[in-house]
Amino acid sequence: MAEVGFPRAVAFWFYALAFLAGILFYLIWGFTYGSWNLLRPEWVGAYAVTIVLVGFGIVGMLLYRK
Repeated sequence: MAEVGFPRAVAFWFYALAFLAGILFYLIWGFTYGSWNLLRPEWVGAYAVTIVLVGFGIVGMLLYRK
């Protein structure tokens, strides 16, 4: 059974967008709140969002690359 290329490409770009969303979230958060250290206890929510988006983006792109 042959694999269809279109859904694989769509999945790859979805994960690429998740990765970019994580990077953009980190940059916007840093500029908005003037804090680039997401490891401080008061920024743990922003750290979690950034890690989830970037992590899923990287893993997804690695799994769905050609």
